[in-house]
Amino acid sequence: MGITLPKRWLAPVVILLVAVVVALADWITLPPPLPSYAATRAGWRASEAWLYDRHGVLIDSARVDFARRRLAWTPLDQIAPVVRETVVRAEDHRFAQHGGVDWWALGGAAKARATGHRARGASTLSMQVAGFLSPDLARPGARGWIDKLRQIRAARTLEDSWSKDQILEAYLNLAGYRGEAQGIGAAALGLFGKTPASLDRDDALLLAALLPDPQGSAARIARRACALDGGRDCARFAGQAASMLGPARSLALDPGLAPHLSARLLTKAGLRVTTTLDARVQRLAIAALRRQLLGLGGTRARDGAVIVVDNTSGDVLAYVGGIGGASTAPAADEANAYRQAGSTLKPFLYAQAFERGYLTPASILDDSPVQLDTASGLYVPQNYDRGFKGPVSARTALAGSLNVPAVRTLLLVGVEPFRDRLWDLGYRGLVEDGAYYGFSLALGSAEVTLGEQVAAYRALARGGRWSPLRLVAGTPEPAARAMVTSQAAWLVSDILADPNARAATFGLDSALRLPFWAAVKTGTSKAMRDNWCIGFTPRYTVGVWIGNAEGDPMRAVSGTSGAAPVWRDVMIALSGRSPDAAPAPPAGIEARAIAFADRREEPRREWFLRGTGQSLIAAAPPEARRPHFANPVAGSVYALDPDIPPARQRLAVSVTGAAAEHRVMMDSIDLGSADHVVQLMPTPGAHRLRLVAPGGAVVDRVLFTVR
Repeated sequence: MGITLPKRWLAPVVILLVAVVVALADWITLPPPLPSYAATRAGWRASEAWLYDRHGVLIDSARVDFARRRLAWTPLDQIAPVVRETVVRAEDHRFAQHGGVDWWALGGAAKARATGHRARGASTLSMQVAGFLSPDLARPGARGWIDKLRQIRAARTLEDSWSKDQILEAYLNLAGYRGEAQGIGAAALGLFGKTPASLDRDDALLLAALLPDPQGSAARIARRACALDGGRDCARFAGQAASMLGPARSLALDPGLAPHLSARLLTKAGLRVTTTLDARVQRLAIAALRRQLLGLGGTRARDGAVIVVDNTSGDVLAYVGGIGGASTAPAADEANAYRQAGSTLKPFLYAQAFERGYLTPASILDDSPVQLDTASGLYVPQNYDRGFKGPVSARTALAGSLNVPAVRTLLLVGVEPFRDRLWDLGYRGLVEDGAYYGFSLALGSAEVTLGEQVAAYRALARGGRWSPLRLVAGTPEPAARAMVTSQAAWLVSDILADPNARAATFGLDSALRLPFWAAVKTGTSKAMRDNWCIGFTPRYTVGVWIGNAEGDPMRAVSGTSGAAPVWRDVMIALSGRSPDAAPAPPAGIEARAIAFADRREEPRREWFLRGTGQSLIAAAPPEARRPHFANPVAGSVYALDPDIPPARQRLAVSVTGAAAEHRVMMDSIDLGSADHVVQLMPTPGAHRLRLVAPGGAVVDRVLFTVR
C-alpha cells in the first residue's frame, strides 16, 4: 500500500528533490581549481638551458629535461600576428565573442550526433586551456556529458579571471605540436628553424593544421592547411609539410658553437648562462681548427681543441673542445682532458733556473748523450730528431726544445722543487711527489689539460702572476699570485719569441714565426700521441691541442705541422692590423753584447738578471770542474759476448774534472791514476768503482754489473 503525501507537503518535497539534484549535479560537474595566469607563467619550466656570449649572443643550448621539449615561455606580443589570427580562425573563430563556451558550436555538435553525422569539435580555446591546466579534464576517455559539463564550467571560470589575450597566449604556449615539442617556441624552432615572431602565413597555416592531429602524416597536414587557406594554390603545402616534419635540421637559432662548454655549464632546465666567450673569436677558432684537421685527414689526426684567453682579465674568449668531423668521440671535451704535456713545461723549468741564478740565457749546456741512474733503471733522454748538438746556450736549448739540456737543467733545479712550481702554476694533475715523475718531468711526462696550459702561459705573459681563468661573465676576477719573478718570466718570454734561437730546430720560416712579437712553445708527447702549441702576445694567450681522443698515436704530425698552424691562424686573426709591440724588460734586467770563445754561437746582444751578465762565454777550465766518473754510468749493466775473445772485451773508465793525482779503485783493486782512460777486462758480477782523492776521501762512486 503506497504512501500518500498531503498536498501541502508536495511543493516542499519537490523543491527539496530539485535542490538535491542540483547540488548533486553541481558536485558531479564541479571542475578542479585552476591556477591564475601569473602562477601558470611562474610555474613554466623550460626543458632547455642556454649559453650566451659576453655580448648576449646565443652560442649554444642544451637539452636538460628529456620528458618534453619546452623553450622559454613566449609572450603574445612576440608571436607573429598571422599565427594568432590563423590559430583562432581554425580552432575557435568565435573566441572573441563567447564567454568560454561556444553554444552555437555545442548545438551543432549535438545535432550532428543526433542525426548520425560526424560531429565537429566544439571545444573552445578556453576549454582546451582549462584541460592543459588540469589534465584530469582532458584525460583519455573524458568525452561523456558529465566531463563536457566540467570542461564548460572550468572554461567559464577561466574567462572570469583571465583576459582573452592571456588565454590565447597560454594556449599557444601549452599546446603540443609534434612529438615532444610543447609550446610555440619549441614548435617554431624545431619545425621551421625560426622564432615565433618570424613565422609567416604559410607557417601559421601548417601549425594550425597540425594542432588537431600533432602526429598526422605530412599529406594529411598539407590537406588541412590547404582547406584552411580556402583551397587556393595548395601544391606548395605538400613540400612544406614534408620539410616541416622531416629530419632535424641545423638551426641558425641554435648555432652549437660551444657544445662541450654547454654540457659543462648548463646543468638545470631553464638556466641562462652568460659566458666570457666572444662569438666572433669562437667562430674563428672553430674555423681554424676545422681547416687544419681537414688538411691533416682522419688517418693522421682526428681531434683537436683550442682555448683563447684575454691576458688582462683572464676571460676565456674561445673554448673549443672539439669539432666532430672524423672524430670517433665527438662528445669528449678535449680542452679539459688530461694529456701528456711534452716539451711545453720546459719554459717554467728554465724560468726557475734563471730566477735562482743557476743559469743565464747565455749559459752553456751540454747537448750530448747522458745516462741517469733512477730507481727503475737507466734513464737515457733523447732529442726529438735523435741527434745531439753538443754545447749550446740555454737560449738555444729552450727555443729549440732540446731534451738533454732540459734534463741537465732539472738536475740543477731539482725534481721536487720543479714539481711544486708546476703545482703552484695551476697544474692540478701533478698529484704525485717529484720522485714519482723523476727526470722525465723535464720532458713533460706529467698529464695536463689545455686549460691549465693556457693559464700557466698567461702567467708568463703577465710577468709571472698567475690566476685562474674565467668562463662565466660577472664572476669576480681572482687575485693574481706571483709564481715566477717578473725578470725570469720576461727572459723566458724573450727566448720563446726569438726566431733565430729556434732556427736550428724549426728553421727560420716555420708556422711559429709571426709578423709581430709573439712567444710560443710546441710540445709532442711520447709516441706522438699529443701535439701542443701554446703561445702569447701581450694581449692574448692561445693554446692548441691536436691528437686522437682515444690516445692512439698520430701519423706524421709534429709540433709545427699539427697544432702550430691553428695557433698561427688564430693569433693573426686576433691581432689584425694593430699588433702589440714587444713588452719592455722589467727593472732588474740588463743587456750585454756577448761573444762565445769557441764561436759556437754568433755574437749577439743578450739579456741577464742584473749582476749576472758576462761579455765572454767560455768553457770552465778542467780545474774548476768537480771530478767524477764520465763512464760507466751508475747502474749500467754490461753483457759479455761468448763469441768474442775475453781479451777483446774491455770497458773504458774515464774521469772528467780536476782529477790530477786521483786514483781509480775497482772493488779493492787500484786501477791507477785517474788522469788517463783506464781499460778494464771486467769479470761477471757486481762491481764498485771509487774515485779517491790524494787525502783518501772518496769523491765519486759508481756501481755497475757485468753478465
